[in-house]
Amino acid sequence: MSTDVLLGPDGRARCAWVGDDDEYRRYHDEEWGRPLHGDRKLFEKMSLEGFQAGLSWITILRKRPRFREVFAGFDPETVAAFGEADVERLMTDAGIIRNRAKILATIGNARLVRDMADGELDALLWSFAPPPRPAPGAFADVPATTPESAAMSAELRRRGFRFVGPTTMYALMQSGGMVDDHVAGCWRAA
Repeated sequence: MSTDVLLGPDGRARCAWVGDDDEYRRYHDEEWGRPLHGDRKLFEKMSLEGFQAGLSWITILRKRPRFREVFAGFDPETVAAFGEADVERLMTDAGIIRNRAKILATIGNARLVRDMADGELDALLWSFAPPPRPAPGAFADVPATTPESAAMSAELRRRGFRFVGPTTMYALMQSGGMVDDHVAGCWRAA
């Protein structure tokens, strides 16, 4: 068996990044790479991917319930109304990533999403999804960015979004199922 897949306790071969962590295994099996739609869900994913920049995803995954709580379930309308008192409240919450720039970006991005038509964020993000491709043979074959993630990033930045760089947007494309990067041999690979 390739070192890029790992046999789990249930006998299923998975992408090796899952390791032996139950939360990662659940995330891998039930979320990562599955098509995600809806402005609110994609706003949450965009926000969490922005908070992840420079950190490990498992850190964000473990803090996700608290993120959802303090960011009002990532409802763009509610988050868009956050003010300085909310920023200060969030800066003191050890249950999330206390990075002022990322918090301000999330609030600013919520304002942009709020001002979009229903379904516009979903349509915009999915417009950059590349055609399906074969499962990568190894993690070494998985890019950090693609022309599509760079184009998505550029368009979002043009519209005023922040913490949406090409690498972050490729991670969103992976986690939101716009691309399927489960490696060959993984039970979830296409």
